[in-house]
Amino acid sequence: MRKLIYGMNLTLDGYVAAPGDDIGWGVPSDELFQWWLDQELAIGLLMYGRKLWEGMSSRWPTRDQQPDATPAQIEYARNWRDTPKVVFSSTIDKVDWNTRLVTGDAVAEITRLKADDGEPMRVAGATLAGAAMRAGLVDEYEIVTHPVLVGGGSPFFTALDSWVNLNLVETRTFPGGVVLTRYETRR
Repeated sequence: MRKLIYGMNLTLDGYVAAPGDDIGWGVPSDELFQWWLDQELAIGLLMYGRKLWEGMSSRWPTRDQQPDATPAQIEYARNWRDTPKVVFSSTIDKVDWNTRLVTGDAVAEITRLKADDGEPMRVAGATLAGAAMRAGLVDEYEIVTHPVLVGGGSPFFTALDSWVNLNLVETRTFPGGVVLTRYETRR
């Protein structure tokens, strides 16, 4: 069975995006960007909801070709293109870059994918991750908290139907007061 990880940058008040889907508050330091790259290199399948897919697919397919790209951004872009991806959406009809579109039941498909053997999977996007959390499918949470308050937007945690008990696995501080907390679901 594959491990399912949900991790994103979030604000101190718990949002992954400010109102208007603004994520400009979350510019990572080189050290944090390298940490995210290291995490992504271990992932065998990326799963996105429509909003995050649109953001990622507008930046990463060609980021390695930009003159200001750092070595870590170049490696991230190449890894992003090469890693298999699944996008869950009923409103888009085409995806590229080693990606498959699923228009049906996201929880059923994530459950099916999780039952396979293989490398860990990452679910990204608050709405899609919320569905996976409510179904009890998330095994690990990577919470990277930035010291900024935005007052609203898309919350990291969406409404759950029941308690989720977690074990703290790791804490780490990055430049700028950014704090990583990593938890595993206690089963």
